[in-house]
Amino acid sequence: MLQAISLSKTYGDHCALDGLNLTVNAGEVYCLLGQNGAGKTTTINLFLGFIEPTSGEILIDSQALSPQDPHRREHLAYIPEVVMLYGNLTAIENLDYFSKLAGFQYNKTELITLLTNCGLQTSAHNKQLGSFSKGMRQKVGIAIAVAKEAKIILMDEPTSGLDPKATAEFSELVKKLAKEGRSILMATHDIFNAVGIATHIGIMKQGKLIHTLKAAEISAADLQMLYLQTI
Repeated sequence: MLQAISLSKTYGDHCALDGLNLTVNAGEVYCLLGQNGAGKTTTINLFLGFIEPTSGEILIDSQALSPQDPHRREHLAYIPEVVMLYGNLTAIENLDYFSKLAGFQYNKTELITLLTNCGLQTSAHNKQLGSFSKGMRQKVGIAIAVAKEAKIILMDEPTSGLDPKATAEFSELVKKLAKEGRSILMATHDIFNAVGIATHIGIMKQGKLIHTLKAAEISAADLQMLYLQTI
């Protein structure tokens, strides 16, 4: 579903990403670990088309799509560290607005169902997002991704700043999305959460993917040790 082939990005003499080969299939959750500057966010920005690669290729649903290709936006959704939505609009209004931007029309009952299925409590549906916690904003962001029928969801540090309860709720939601057949690529510093939700884990250093692991084959303690040895 999502693939990088010898993907590189340089800025002058600085190599931000060096020959990345990575595949995220349908139903998989791939967590990228690494220090700041390791290349995680650069990888996500390349997939999103925010920046263009210096060399290499990106395949989305087995197609090589340019950053300007509208089909790229149809396949992808993005959940940043801080979900930027309209604080003066309610959860339902935000979902309705961004769904329409993506070409989808839902009635009020369908919008409520989308928000509820993404874990947002009913009492919050008609409240302005300006009063929402980060975790609540993320649920609205994920509801938008589901509403636009995105096959691939890219996430950048989504659990940063969440309390344990919100992190657990978010993790369960990610697992649910994967079970529905979506491909999820997540950049994170949260080693223990990565082991709990990922199917695959990559460790990056200085723009290179150093290790690729199956999450089921490594414990959180062993992953932490490998991570510390790598960085």
